[in-house]
Amino acid sequence: MLDDLARYKERTTRSVSPENFTGGKGAGGRATEGTGARAAGALGQGWKISPSIEIAPGETAELADITGPGAIRHIWCTTAPHRAWRGTLLRAYWDGAEEAAIEVPLGDFFCNGWNVFSQVSSQPVAANPNGGFNSYWPMPFHDRARLTLDNLSAETVTLYYQIDYESGAVPADSCYLHGHWRRSKPVPYGETHTLVEGVEGRGQYIGTYLAWATNSPGWWGEGEVKFYLDGDTDFPTICGTGTEDYFGGAWNFDLEGQGYTAYTTPYLGLNQILRPDGLYASQQRFGMYRWHVADPVRFAEDLRVTVQSLGIGPGNGNGLPHRYRPTSDDIASTALFYLDTPASSGRPCTPGLLELEVD
Repeated sequence: MLDDLARYKERTTRSVSPENFTGGKGAGGRATEGTGARAAGALGQGWKISPSIEIAPGETAELADITGPGAIRHIWCTTAPHRAWRGTLLRAYWDGAEEAAIEVPLGDFFCNGWNVFSQVSSQPVAANPNGGFNSYWPMPFHDRARLTLDNLSAETVTLYYQIDYESGAVPADSCYLHGHWRRSKPVPYGETHTLVEGVEGRGQYIGTYLAWATNSPGWWGEGEVKFYLDGDTDFPTICGTGTEDYFGGAWNFDLEGQGYTAYTTPYLGLNQILRPDGLYASQQRFGMYRWHVADPVRFAEDLRVTVQSLGIGPGNGNGLPHRYRPTSDDIASTALFYLDTPASSGRPCTPGLLELEVD
């Protein structure tokens, strides 16, 4: 990637923000009114007059409407208040499709699904103090890219954002980024949580983020992550050995003497551990990600991905000190994949207020 920086390409760089809603050349910083006008005072035009937008409850803000071909290279944003992270819904539409390819709560898209800040230091996603969200997932399109944000909360949200993109031809075989969010609150006892299903076409699965809340005592992460590829029905082609194993950890994420131990690396991490406080925060909550950047899961016909809600309990006479125990945990998942069509046949579950709430 660094070598590629030395090559000249016939592309132009543009950026959409509240200071330049169209991304037009020479159109930045021209605002004469906006959320920063009062603070700028006599400084006037060109002095941070419009750094953000306000989105009223129930409203949808159009963040960008870009004519292609091109590719979004970077998204930065932050909000006030922070609790808007689960109460706002990010959508992306490619090449004029009526259905969104990405439909994910803002915080979950940036690995912060619990409305509490967590540092993420990965290659495609970075979350930095205090709520600076960054995405470097490549988002190519041929004709048009449109990004919106729905405010599903009961209060006005202030959004600061910048969407950096390149205009210019993209390879004919470029696929579109899709993001599906689903929540099982809770997973029915003895069943599994589905991250994505019904996806038809060719592409590659490239990322998972889970916001997981436990509803039972003991270890909770024995569940296998399974990939059903290209006609698989009852049994998957790819079957992992446990939840913490899939996210690159081991032995319950339990570093002896320290208990659960957070980590954030370029491709995988347990970036968030929210412990009970003995008062109102009654459950343990976790946030974890795995990016299949170096090891994408490729499919040619269809895709389904699931994870088991499975823990460890006492042996109860089986001759072992423990046994596997199905659980009914609260699991919210963000599944990211590239697909050769701008809209997916396997729709995500459009979130409602009950699904979005973190309590």
